[in-house]
Amino acid sequence: MSSSGINLSALSYVHPDGTRALQGIDAVIPAGRTGLVGRNGSGKSTLLRLIAGELRPTSGSVAVRGRLACLPQDVTLDPTVPVDRVLGIYEVRKSLHRIESGTFSDRDFEIVGDRWDIEDRALALVHRVGLDRILHEPADFDRTVGQLSGGETVLLAFTARLLDEPDVLLLDEPTNNLDADGRARLQDALERFTGTVVVATHDRELLEGADSIAELREGSLRLFGGAFDEYERIVAQEQQAAQAAVREARNDVRRQARELTTAQVALARRQRYGQKMYEQKREPKIVMGARKRQAQDSAGRYRREHEQDLAAARENLDRAQDLVRDDLEIRIDLPGSTVPPGRRVADTPVEIVGPERIALRGPNGSGKTTLLHDIAEAGPLVPFALLPQRLDIFDDDRSVAENAEDRAPHLTSQQVRARLARFLFRGHRAEVPVGALSGGERLRAALAIVLAADPPPQLLLLDEPTNNLDLAGLAHLTQALRGYGGALVVVSHDKRFLQEVGVRRSIALR
Repeated sequence: MSSSGINLSALSYVHPDGTRALQGIDAVIPAGRTGLVGRNGSGKSTLLRLIAGELRPTSGSVAVRGRLACLPQDVTLDPTVPVDRVLGIYEVRKSLHRIESGTFSDRDFEIVGDRWDIEDRALALVHRVGLDRILHEPADFDRTVGQLSGGETVLLAFTARLLDEPDVLLLDEPTNNLDADGRARLQDALERFTGTVVVATHDRELLEGADSIAELREGSLRLFGGAFDEYERIVAQEQQAAQAAVREARNDVRRQARELTTAQVALARRQRYGQKMYEQKREPKIVMGARKRQAQDSAGRYRREHEQDLAAARENLDRAQDLVRDDLEIRIDLPGSTVPPGRRVADTPVEIVGPERIALRGPNGSGKTTLLHDIAEAGPLVPFALLPQRLDIFDDDRSVAENAEDRAPHLTSQQVRARLARFLFRGHRAEVPVGALSGGERLRAALAIVLAADPPPQLLLLDEPTNNLDLAGLAHLTQALRGYGGALVVVSHDKRFLQEVGVRRSIALR
């Protein structure tokens, strides 16, 4: 085995329902921090569970060198459990306390081993990740999980993995429920970690600190050396080349189709001439029959050659198109949603003028969502739409198109579908039940539906819109909001997203 922490050999996995998740992956994941990226549903969590040994490969193997710890995406802890049990130091602490009080046994020394400083090390770690608000001293380890917020629970579970001193650390979307401070603390802890880290995430700030990127796509894993910006540069270059290849292949298909048509016309003309000569009987019948068979054979070969050339051109086009990623753009070109400069949009509790882009920022629990709802309840001076974090504005059993028609009775069915198409819900995609959509698709559908209102909203209020979006979904959302001409108030911890949608003003809550 190499010095790397993780080796994957011909690794394949098929879900119990027969769906293939991973296919023949051969990879050596290098030391340092590797960002694992891919669309939602591409199999990132499945791959991490295979590496962790929680799933058995359908075929192939996984080899991990050293101690391994894994932080799952959904950290659910019993609120009645003491903090020291989550940290895995409950038994050691009890033995230490018995030794200190003089009521110990030989078993207590065995349990403690060389971990006499376990409380100090645990306290140093929980302070490093920002849990000193509630865990000030070793005695606070007796507190229960229920006294922590959701983000603090994630950081506590992360601390437990670090305390185990692993050589290989697997993290699945660790920043989903963390505020800006929590994200910074986790990032700092990862920078101090000296082992191998694989982190599945769509958090671009976290990815920018990676040493390499592993992309999971259509069951295959591809490694890119360098950080996330280098990965983006390589993919962008490849996509430019792929799109050029598609254009060239499409032109070749058209040329081959024209040549086939020309050949068919020539053959038809030649056949008519031959038939005329046969009917006029200018040569012996046996000679004319032989010439007719020869001409038919020649015409058949000629036609088949052109048909084969056209089929080959079409196959080449299919291969070229397979290399082009789904980089379709969302377009918002609704003049009614544009706010002119100087137009008063809202007076209370936040003053908004013109097409301002405002971010509400602050730690979890500081009241960002409450303020967003307060703006809506105060009655903005222009039409507005509020998209809550849970996006519970749909009838999940009805299709995207039906939900949109319900919210926009002033539009014809054709007009509704035209608007949905701008948000990439074309053809049968508009007929999919909302309950079957991914997080990114659900957000796109919500934007499409609220913007189909009459009049369209000139103020959008968005609560954590990037949560649970994959990179493609995040790109689509960013495109949509960049093209929106109205005012925007958004709750988000994603600094890069806020920059890309043009936020120039922040309101910090504490």
